[in-house]
Amino acid sequence: MGRIPLRLRRRPVAWDRQRSTWRAARPAVIASAVKRARARPSGNWYVVAAGRDVRSDSALGRNVAGVELVLWRDAHGVAVAGPGACPHLGAPLKDGVVTCGTLICRWHGMSLSGRSYAGWEPLPVHDDGVLVWVRLDGVGGESPTEQPVVPVRPAARSSLSAVYTGVGACEPEDVVANRLDPWHGAWLHPYSFVDLEVLTAPSDDVTDEDDVLLVDVAFKVAGRAVVPVRAAFSAPEPRTVVMRIVAGEGEGSVVETHATPLTEPGAARPRTAVIEAVVAASDRRGFAIARAAAPLLRPVMRATAGRLWRDDLAYAERRWALRSQGRFPG
Repeated sequence: MGRIPLRLRRRPVAWDRQRSTWRAARPAVIASAVKRARARPSGNWYVVAAGRDVRSDSALGRNVAGVELVLWRDAHGVAVAGPGACPHLGAPLKDGVVTCGTLICRWHGMSLSGRSYAGWEPLPVHDDGVLVWVRLDGVGGESPTEQPVVPVRPAARSSLSAVYTGVGACEPEDVVANRLDPWHGAWLHPYSFVDLEVLTAPSDDVTDEDDVLLVDVAFKVAGRAVVPVRAAFSAPEPRTVVMRIVAGEGEGSVVETHATPLTEPGAARPRTAVIEAVVAASDRRGFAIARAAAPLLRPVMRATAGRLWRDDLAYAERRWALRSQGRFPG
């Protein structure tokens, strides 16, 4: 890419004059990609929060597939998760006080250290350094695994990460379908993407290793200035889609989109959390400065993701609404 990642578009095309992508974005191709993703094992693991949101000085409440959870960090800084209702009289443990790694219920003072106690049972937790996962065997219904399927990321010591969380009225399938439709990028997000071309779209008989959507796209900076990259989209498990930069500026960087159901299966009005981790890396000398400014950059990264997901959640919600009415053309 040379010393300067920016490029000037020589012949910029207006939004309404760009090449249409609706013929290439065949509903059957997207549906097949979603079906293959849903068939992959998850080991019953669900992403519940950013690692930074699980703290040692306060409790965090979450719902996954209708199951109320509470999370905190114990005296050793290890993430703990379990039922969100106190086994005594059902008090909301998310409102409890965490002192020296112990969660104290505010109703009657029951103290939970993170181990089994008085009918409260912890759940398997995996903290991958960016996200926290919880295993719910009663919800997932699969054969449990010791660890979740965590995508390969740039090394933590040389990367910058931020996590965005949003909620939509849809099911995880609709979020996954949105991410496995890169053809909409330059049309729905013209403020961020231009000159998008999908290079490969796998067929049904593809192997898991080769089940990748390869895309050339330019990230819009300002005016005619863009940063062109090549990105690969893949779904390593049913509720995760990964976009990895495979060529161009930030090669190796990943954007992980995790779709976590909040409501129980079959809910009349489903709600799904989008928990998206952006893990950026670069071998440029100035990137060390960016990493040092991480506390300032993370809000900007989250805001950028939020702008995209404002549109993408509308896509996912519309997809679910049509599916629920039997009107979805795909």
